[in-house]
Amino acid sequence: MSEGRHLVHSHAKEGAVPGTVDLRAAEGDDTAYGQALFPVPAEDPNDPLQWSGFKKTMILVVCALYSFLSNSALLGPSVYIGIFAEEFGIEANQAANLISYANLAFGFGSLILVPLYHKIGRRPVMLGSLVIYCAGLIGCSQSNSYGALMACRVIHAFGSGVCEALPVQLVNDIFFLHERGKRLGYYTVCLCLGSTGPLYAGYMLAGGLSYHLFFWVEFAFAAALLVLAFFVVEETTYHRETPALSPTSTHTNEAEGVEGAAEKTVVKNNANATDDNSSIGAAVARPLPPRKTFTEQLKFWGVWEKDSDFFIMMARSFTYFLVPQVLWVVTTYGIYIGLGALTFNYIFPIKIVAEPYNWSQTSSGLIALASLVGYIVAIPFTPSSDIIAAKLTRRNGGIREAEMRLSAMLPSMLLAPAGLIIFGFAAAKDLHWFAYFAGVGITQFAGYFYFTYTLAYAMDSYNANISEMLIAMNLGKQAISFGMGINLLDWILEHGYLTMIAGAFTAILLANNLCLIIFMIWGKRIRTFMSTTWLARLHNRTIKEVATH
Repeated sequence: MSEGRHLVHSHAKEGAVPGTVDLRAAEGDDTAYGQALFPVPAEDPNDPLQWSGFKKTMILVVCALYSFLSNSALLGPSVYIGIFAEEFGIEANQAANLISYANLAFGFGSLILVPLYHKIGRRPVMLGSLVIYCAGLIGCSQSNSYGALMACRVIHAFGSGVCEALPVQLVNDIFFLHERGKRLGYYTVCLCLGSTGPLYAGYMLAGGLSYHLFFWVEFAFAAALLVLAFFVVEETTYHRETPALSPTSTHTNEAEGVEGAAEKTVVKNNANATDDNSSIGAAVARPLPPRKTFTEQLKFWGVWEKDSDFFIMMARSFTYFLVPQVLWVVTTYGIYIGLGALTFNYIFPIKIVAEPYNWSQTSSGLIALASLVGYIVAIPFTPSSDIIAAKLTRRNGGIREAEMRLSAMLPSMLLAPAGLIIFGFAAAKDLHWFAYFAGVGITQFAGYFYFTYTLAYAMDSYNANISEMLIAMNLGKQAISFGMGINLLDWILEHGYLTMIAGAFTAILLANNLCLIIFMIWGKRIRTFMSTTWLARLHNRTIKEVATH
């Protein structure tokens, strides 16, 4: 940031109930959608909220690419289940455990790495996790036994598991509230596109190196990302003091904000002003610290949060399963991964190479194209929750409620179960291959909105100690998806495609999706109640970071 760069100002503030925010703009505030920016940044060019748009975008790009690579490495080998079974002399369900147990390790990695990045900083943990990820991939490329491959799969999955917590943490660190839905959406796109890994894995069989080539290619991209991350991802740990607000500041309830880009309100520039009731609320004028040099930004040491209790944070994270909004994120991700992605990636390769389709093994990953199309169609709608929430905030006199973004999910509520029903009928009745693609595409299109906006809603609603919340989310969703995936093939083969996929799985997914109505109607009451419980008091007593300050 250049020395003369404009620093953002805001007087927005959170209400008594977490998730309710006063976004009425005061004179001198920078605004977006006609509303004051939130969180309120410090007048310091080193505050991540004050960094340039290019800097923020590059950090998000690195995190999104990391999520894509790690998820593609996690799910890609699902097309090799038959090959693993034949090569290692094991049952198909046991071969599928190479994906299921890696999936579990992927979630439990956050139990260690999230408290670690809270203790020593985001940057060193990201770089270290990429090193572990690369080492595990090299091991997989050299493994020739089931045991060795399983161990290396667990290593690379464990190391890269933090990639699902770090992007969310960094979005919280460097972006404002009005940007959160869109930025989380971009990260979610890459997370979801990781499910296309089986497509690339299937065609790499033609290279003549069996599954080894896939892991070599993943390693090459991971090593390149490690280099990029070293030069791009600056440490975002920052202790921001809430600015003192002027007692005479007057709010303006402007509704004419131009949607999309942040509007800049002219800040009065009076160098001689000493009035404590200044419109920008600055009680004491002090010189701004200089922006860190590029060399200083490359440091990956120096952060040591002495007040961060590593093991207590691990234990306390489990209490977030009692927060309804967090639990909804856990069940959403776990069910969509366990019943959606794993079902598609386990069943399609088995069905499509057999009668009546007789596709080649190298084409068994083509189902990923359906996921790709579903996500691409969904991408243009990524800013929808931010835009809808901004409009509803203006109607509400500048007071924003966390639930205002949820209506963007309504069209997807019934689409995902419908897609799962189509896929189940296609597998049970040996329908045309296009039916498989239609079912997957519809489910993944709808799933994208649930992935993105349940996560954003939870962050908006309950923002104390967000790192601990992320641990709970990652542990829970991977545990659920593991539990659903560990015997998934046995369940389906025993009870039938129609009964399990179009019946039981669809019912579970529908029940989860219908929770949207509950939160839209009673979400604020739930937040109000939670703010008065012993759980809220526990979290408030132990706050080390708050998403909004």
